[in-house]
Amino acid sequence: MRRRPPIEVIVFVVGASSLGAEIAAARLLAPYFGASTIVWANTIATVLVALSIGYWIGGRLAARNPTPRGMSGLVLGAAVLLAVVPFAAGPFLRTSVKAFDALSAGAFFGSLFGVLVLVAVPVILLGAVAPYAIRLRVRTVEESGAVAGRLYAISTVGSLVGVFLSALAMIPFLGTRRTFLAFALALAVVGALGLRRRYVLAPLAVALLIAVPVGTVKGQDGRVIWERETTYQYARVTEDAEGERNLELNEGQAVHSVYRPDTVLTDGVWDGYLVLPFAARRDPPRRVAILGNAAGTTARAYERFFPRARIDGVEIDGDLTEVGRELFGMDNPRLRTHTADARPWLAEQDDGRFDAIFVDAYRQPYIPFYLATREFFELAREKLAPGGVVVVNAGHPEGSDDLEEVLSATMREAFPTVLRDPIEDTNTLLLATAASGAGPARLRAAVPRLPPELRPLAEESAARLAPSLRGGRVYTDDRAPVEWLIDTSIVEYAAGGGE
Repeated sequence: MRRRPPIEVIVFVVGASSLGAEIAAARLLAPYFGASTIVWANTIATVLVALSIGYWIGGRLAARNPTPRGMSGLVLGAAVLLAVVPFAAGPFLRTSVKAFDALSAGAFFGSLFGVLVLVAVPVILLGAVAPYAIRLRVRTVEESGAVAGRLYAISTVGSLVGVFLSALAMIPFLGTRRTFLAFALALAVVGALGLRRRYVLAPLAVALLIAVPVGTVKGQDGRVIWERETTYQYARVTEDAEGERNLELNEGQAVHSVYRPDTVLTDGVWDGYLVLPFAARRDPPRRVAILGNAAGTTARAYERFFPRARIDGVEIDGDLTEVGRELFGMDNPRLRTHTADARPWLAEQDDGRFDAIFVDAYRQPYIPFYLATREFFELAREKLAPGGVVVVNAGHPEGSDDLEEVLSATMREAFPTVLRDPIEDTNTLLLATAASGAGPARLRAAVPRLPPELRPLAEESAARLAPSLRGGRVYTDDRAPVEWLIDTSIVEYAAGGGE
């Protein structure tokens, strides 16, 4: 009894670990399933259901065996299972990546369910602690209300501490896996102190797991030369034998920046930003905003072909800007970088207007909903100079036009002309402008004035350029179910076998 921590301390640690594990679980899933409202809803629902089951089980166990040792056993069991989560989740997450690669709907959602179950089991045991603690503290019926209220208040305060501690400190500085292990260690300590001396080995084992090096998220084709778990995501840079570098975020399904040592062209969607503005403009853009600058692929190309362009590169994740300077040649003297969220940054700009605004702010596979609404495109038009253009990268599953139709319909609310360039099977560039006469003919007319390396790209873009697709609902700040739309597209594509 002299070694056993007060019940209030145990309740506080359990509350912190329950909600801290929820935040860490969402972070664990984000690299593979995204951070959409659907994923958050699944995570929160799983934790709530697990806690409810735990309350019921804990009440029954407390009635049968109302001893401090029984409660300590629950806490220690939860600690062990919580420590296992980031390691046992590996097979499920690897399966989820393969499922995403193959677009197998059954395996995809099965993997998601499997990871959530892994988190749910220790949370059930944590939920069982609350009624156990109340049973041990209540000595008379008259004090039951006061005891229950006090312990639930302590648990709630612990939950608040766990949320902010994990989100603001532990995940950014320790990483997701060690966040799980840190909460598991705290539980193991308070649990082991209420049991026999030999159980002290449990917190020692968890402490040793914290020292195990963290591996990469997913296998890769090239050699990993840089990786980091940033405040927003897992990021890494791979390099192949020819020296080409790719910036991959989270699940590694999409490349967000490319560096080639011998050219600034990428043979990808970034090349479209170099030529598409000439479908509405005669002269090169003199001032450009890149919303979603990543490691600066487009800014680097503009330095080569249009060195007089003044560029504002906006990237919410400052670590990507850092690696852009370090490994992607992002040293354009006319580039100003801003670590900020794209839309609030754009709203604050009052020092002149832009000739071109490029939107490429994906957190694969989702575009932030507030960059896909009527209000955003109205804001973008306000910030454009006469003859200016907005170019949006609409990423989508191959053969799916749902997101493009919605973006097109929404952009038409703010711009009289919206054109599409299906530059890749999974990427369509949408150009919106208030300039008259925009279209493929104007782009073809600009070809002789372009740098020689860009002329073939402009001719190819002009051949693809067409009016925007019809259909689709206009999204607003109040209602913009982007995540649901994209998830539905993925499922439909998967169900059709990718055809």
